[in-house]
Amino acid sequence: MKMRDEYTCPLELTHDAIKGKWKPIILWQLSKAPQSLSGLRHSIAGISQKMLIQHLNELIQYGFVAKTTFEGYPLQVEYDLTDRGRKIFDAITIMQTVGIEMMIEDHKEELLRTKGLL
Repeated sequence: MKMRDEYTCPLELTHDAIKGKWKPIILWQLSKAPQSLSGLRHSIAGISQKMLIQHLNELIQYGFVAKTTFEGYPLQVEYDLTDRGRKIFDAITIMQTVGIEMMIEDHKEELLRTKGLL
């Protein structure tokens, strides 16, 4: 995603940076620990490698994720949250909490239990 040059407000910029199905989940997984591409791919059910790489590159572009390449063979690459990424993760945590409350109100406790969220 190309960053726009103009925004009407800061919230619009933040929304652009994390919108979509996968970006919040990628940030959630990286909040646990730095991970390799294959580690992320295996921890996020349903995401293709192409989509994962695309979203990681966008999160890097926005400054939420850092990519570290280690020398040697085989090549090792690790992704981690930056300080900005940890800040946006706080907002995602609040969104998760609101979602849990909404699911409880809709009597979806069993799904929450199977996900380990209750």
